[in-house]
Amino acid sequence: MSEPAGPTDAVLAVLDDLRAEGGELDVLIGELSPAQWATPTAAPGWTIAHQVAHLAWTDTAALLSVTDPEAFDAEVEKAVASPDTFVDDGAEAGALLPPAELLSWWRDSRVQLQDALRAAPAGARFPWYGPPMSTASMATGRLMETWAHGQDVFDALGRTRRPTGRLRHVARIGIRARDYAFSVRGLTPPAEEFRVELTAPDGEGLWTYGPEDAQQRVTGGALEFCLLVIQRLHRDDTSVRAEGPDAERWLGIAQAFAGPAGPGRPARDAR
Repeated sequence: MSEPAGPTDAVLAVLDDLRAEGGELDVLIGELSPAQWATPTAAPGWTIAHQVAHLAWTDTAALLSVTDPEAFDAEVEKAVASPDTFVDDGAEAGALLPPAELLSWWRDSRVQLQDALRAAPAGARFPWYGPPMSTASMATGRLMETWAHGQDVFDALGRTRRPTGRLRHVARIGIRARDYAFSVRGLTPPAEEFRVELTAPDGEGLWTYGPEDAQQRVTGGALEFCLLVIQRLHRDDTSVRAEGPDAERWLGIAQAFAGPAGPGRPARDAR
């Protein structure tokens, strides 16, 4: 009997983008002094060390999901037991490590997760804190998290990051999570699809999602939209526009990540 086929070319392309996203952030934090790891970020109580610790912790959890689902179930039980604190607790524990050790942990967990996902058979699904995830979904979720927490690090250091075509993955997961954003707030998701049109980061071309004739629409730049769905930018501080009441409401609550509804960042005028 032949071995089950591995990831398709499309999935491998997502994995390549995930590796590139981690590599870009690695270049930045690999140059930091020990003191810089203690730089506060916009997330309350989180330093750069907390941001990297969270990535290492979640990459390790994803690796466990792929390689040892039963052991991962035990991690889910811990999350259920402490739903309001388990994320912060994981980041806090990692942030206490010496910077070199923390960086090594994140590097090792990224590489091991890449290897495990590339070795996964076609059609595999892995348990997660929400619904089970395919290889592509797991890779896309990890890319979104890496980009989001990487943004916090870049901002804390006053660095500007050039947006890339990898944002397509973040935009897609944000759009696919539309109904979740409504449901997690106790709201009924809209019945109809939206049309979303985003200008690519390089200004060349348009990323389009949903039916052309949809009555409710969202338009704007891909970078601002992605910052909006990872809740690093307030709705009032973007040029993203909505047509239709449900689309307008969505832009105020959109989130690309699982878990409770996030408070988001305040508008600049409110800071």
